[in-house]
Amino acid sequence: MLFGLVLILSAQTQGALAGPLDEAAALFAKDSFTDTARAIELLADSGAEHAGPAIEALNDRRLFVAADQSVYFRDPTGAFIALATGQKLPAEPAGGTGVRVNNRIRGAINTALGTLTLQSPDPAKRRAAAEAVFKSRSPDSETALQAAMQNEKIAAIREIQQTALAAIIATSPNRSDIDRLAAIEVLKERGDREALTPLNQIPDSASANVKDAAKAAAQTINNRLATWSAVQNAWYGVSLGSVLLLAAIGLAITFGVMGIINMAHGEMVMIGAYATFIIQEIIRQNAPGLFEYSLAIAIPAAFIIAGLIGIAMERLVIRHLYGRPLETLLATWGISLILMQAIRTLFGPTNREVGAPAFMSGSFRIGLIDITYGRVWIVGFALVVFFAVLALLRFTPLGLQMRAVTQNRRMAASMGIRTARVDALTFGLGSGIAGLAGVALSQIDNVSPNLGQSYIIDSFMVVVFGGVGNLWGTLVAALSLGIANKFLEPFAGAVLGKIALLVFIILFIQKRPRGLFALKGRAVEQ
Repeated sequence: MLFGLVLILSAQTQGALAGPLDEAAALFAKDSFTDTARAIELLADSGAEHAGPAIEALNDRRLFVAADQSVYFRDPTGAFIALATGQKLPAEPAGGTGVRVNNRIRGAINTALGTLTLQSPDPAKRRAAAEAVFKSRSPDSETALQAAMQNEKIAAIREIQQTALAAIIATSPNRSDIDRLAAIEVLKERGDREALTPLNQIPDSASANVKDAAKAAAQTINNRLATWSAVQNAWYGVSLGSVLLLAAIGLAITFGVMGIINMAHGEMVMIGAYATFIIQEIIRQNAPGLFEYSLAIAIPAAFIIAGLIGIAMERLVIRHLYGRPLETLLATWGISLILMQAIRTLFGPTNREVGAPAFMSGSFRIGLIDITYGRVWIVGFALVVFFAVLALLRFTPLGLQMRAVTQNRRMAASMGIRTARVDALTFGLGSGIAGLAGVALSQIDNVSPNLGQSYIIDSFMVVVFGGVGNLWGTLVAALSLGIANKFLEPFAGAVLGKIALLVFIILFIQKRPRGLFALKGRAVEQ
């Protein structure tokens, strides 16, 4: 009895679907754009499971009319499906010709697909469908959109559906002022750049009150966008400042303690980035499961490798040139060229790919801006390195000796401090921190032999502006220059923006030669 009832209900359902599907097939066979548009509407309203795939097939030119006027489509797997029944055909019918599509039909297809997916079981598809309706603003989707809103359980998707309905009402003719004004308020609450489009497309037939309300809403949105744009520039500035901080900390230490203008400092950054690349390559080939920990392994490795190279530079070259700043500058510049050419010889001149662990991938949204997790981690890493260096300088014997040598080298030497050893360790520490900067930069910039050259000038600007050898000055200068650079770029461009900052720093140094936070000490003040 129950089985018979199921068969009866199934037959009734197929019979109910057969009418619109047969009519849609007949209209497709007429080869008329008007009839095709009507057939798409019938197909979308039929409720058939294969309605969506059939409309997608039409959009991809996979819907055909056979010689016997039957209509079928080819699914992505290559099977042929009859439109009227949804059943798989044993073979492709003879004499099939594709149903023609023009811009009008494509618009009808987009509307139909949006309508079909508005009540999809998949929340991602419902969200995408609501966004599609919002962008198309097709009045044909209004009924389906209202039905979807009644059944929607997820508040975020319902909100998108509401704004889509508001966009339709605001831009459609023959609407009452009350409905339009309510729709304008909904669009104003959305407040993003996409909401401006329907507000700027209010029909000429709308009343003056509606047009004034739309202009006021658009102005409110523009003001909000300007505010969030400033917030975004500030965040980008902090992000850039954190990168400059990492690149400049080591330079601030070596410049402050030793008075050495190290033109090879950027190459220490490059070495840290290539150390990260090498470690990731080893992990990919030998232990792919450890890739998520590749940066954790690369951080100490880059510090040690860059630090040892820095100590070797100081012991072999720089210690012989103390008191001769021009020769030191030329020597370190030559070392930078040697290191760049060595990297080109070993790894080639092209960029190298460095992957990001899963925890650094993706982004989250605050207001109207997207913030990537990678940038957040880099900002946090820069601050950790900064405070670790502060702690090292304040609470360790090496830090005490470095501060003593910075303030008065002769007095420190007379007190038994081995200044030559402090110089070597200081140079190694500064180079190691530059290697840490390379690990961070490998996640946001191209790893190439020229990586360090992109940051060396900016690093010197940060050190000079903040005060030579003062880490707090380096922090303030890095963040200040990073934020200023990002606010200048939209108006002056990247190159002119940096030139403007350079001119500002030159003028500033004329007034404060020791920077924002000058070191104090007898030797420093002489």
